[in-house]
Amino acid sequence: MDLTGKVAVVTGSGRGLGLAYAKALATAGAAVVVNDVDEAAAAAAVKEIVDAGGTAVAEVVAVGTTEAAEALVGRAVAEFGRLDAMVANAGVLRDRVLWKMTDDDFDSVVHVHLRGTFTCARAAVVRFREQGTGGRLILVGSPAGQRGNFGQTNYSAAKAGIVGFARTWAMELARAGVTVNAVVPVAATAMTETIPALQAYAAALRAGESMPPFARRALAFGTPADAAGLVVFLASDEAEDVTGQAIGVGGDRLSLWTHPTQAVAAFADGGWDADSIAETWPTLFASHEQTVGERLPEQKS
Repeated sequence: MDLTGKVAVVTGSGRGLGLAYAKALATAGAAVVVNDVDEAAAAAAVKEIVDAGGTAVAEVVAVGTTEAAEALVGRAVAEFGRLDAMVANAGVLRDRVLWKMTDDDFDSVVHVHLRGTFTCARAAVVRFREQGTGGRLILVGSPAGQRGNFGQTNYSAAKAGIVGFARTWAMELARAGVTVNAVVPVAATAMTETIPALQAYAAALRAGESMPPFARRALAFGTPADAAGLVVFLASDEAEDVTGQAIGVGGDRLSLWTHPTQAVAAFADGGWDADSIAETWPTLFASHEQTVGERLPEQKS
């Protein structure tokens, strides 16, 4: 994959998945604007990319505001003359069950994930339209946004909204040649290490052990680098016809998520009152009720 001549911004790329995305884009030939709120992390990421022969600069700013988004796009244009891809990856966690979640817990996560994705995408699209050569919006979702997750009211809602962005913006930006897709990654990061079913595998990775096939396939769990190839593909010319999709990646698995669709429907002349719904529900709808949360398979002995 050759991204020579292309320029990408990757938000939240000082460490974890964001760093893996930035490194992979640079390895493919793109010039990268690394972003993080931690100046030392951003500088270390740039050094790692440059030492490996890539091109990168750091823009230290907290994603969420219009000013931050415009600074990121402005830095790309000032340093490299253009912008071709915006990878909206920055995020934070403030996990608590609903009755213990504060306004600040909710607002801070939504501000960075949802508003940050919106403002960065908007700033990027303004530039794409000025250039007139299309562009790539690569948004980062989560299985929590697709299925829900205990203790993550704020995060699940924001990630679900991000996939909603991808569907809407794919329609709005088609005529401008801008593709919009949501990546739904699973990898060993600080966020996933809190999931009990994945903790042992994350610990094994930290100890330098290889990931067993069950984790890489059944759980789609691997390293951040395992998820980076999808971002490079979506940033490339080869993905010019891929838009409006939610694409899962992790370990050895690449998957395409469906959009929500009606599982079953019924009709009643004159509409439905509460009694008729109560009568019909057990026989027609109950068997189609949807599960919530991730259903991770157990490893068979």
